Amino acid sequence: MGPDKNPFYDLPERIAQDFNELDSNICRDLSGANEEYVSLREKSLEISGRYPVIGQVLEGAGTISLTAEEHAALVEYMNLVIEQENLERLHIYFRGHTDCFSYLKRIGVI
Repeated sequence: MGPDKNPFYDLPERIAQDFNELDSNICRDLSGANEEYVSLREKSLEISGRYPVIGQVLEGAGTISLTAEEHAALVEYMNLVIEQENLERLHIYFRGHTDCFSYLKRIGVI
């Protein structure tokens, strides 16, 4: 079977097509197994619930004015989100190594 007939040959295309599902699965995995991730997520949700202006900043349009307290909450919220995203990227990185090893075995390279 030539490379163009092998269903495992075009891995980049397969990953691009399935990325949203893979990303969702990674977030679900972290939510179920990583206490730090869960804590960061809970804190960010609590802050955004307490300060609705955060949603307005992230999703709205037009002019917004922040109090000093809201500004500090927004900064804290953004830092928590960045920490969550760092954990997600780390998990994706390790998942990529695992998937790569499996892929290389499947195509007979190792």
